[in-house]
Amino acid sequence: MTYHIAQVNIAEMLAPIDSETMAGFVARLDEINALAEGTPGFVWRLKGDDNNATALRVFDNHAIIINMSVWESIEALYQFTYYSDHAAVYRQRAQWFTKPVNHIMALWWVPAGHIPTPQEAKEKIAYLNAHGATPLAFTFKQRFTVEEMLKTAPA
Repeated sequence: MTYHIAQVNIAEMLAPIDSETMAGFVARLDEINALAEGTPGFVWRLKGDDNNATALRVFDNHAIIINMSVWESIEALYQFTYYSDHAAVYRQRAQWFTKPVNHIMALWWVPAGHIPTPQEAKEKIAYLNAHGATPLAFTFKQRFTVEEMLKTAPA
């Protein structure tokens, strides 16, 4: 069976999405989302009515926005995240979002063709915050292989 890497990242906005504070972030959304979709290894991303996920509320704190995607490999996702124009937006995150105190990003393996749900992603972040990086939810800094995940996944 083939596996892909799913990712979720969340951020707590400093102001409402339609505010002047968030305007620079919002202005880049379509461009960066199109860049992701055109990047080799991209499989899927979470979208709402506006072709992005900023209106979706998964957490009790409505200032938290969610981004989810699936990629063919960790390497493809890593390349997009840190070595494309996405990196410039990522470096500016302090202009738009609060500084996190917990993990705000999680990676996990999914069978090819599986589309993760926002609830699944929320659970992965919670698991990572509760248990640290494991084969079931991890980070770029502490990665696990599909084989490691299969050894620890519940039957």
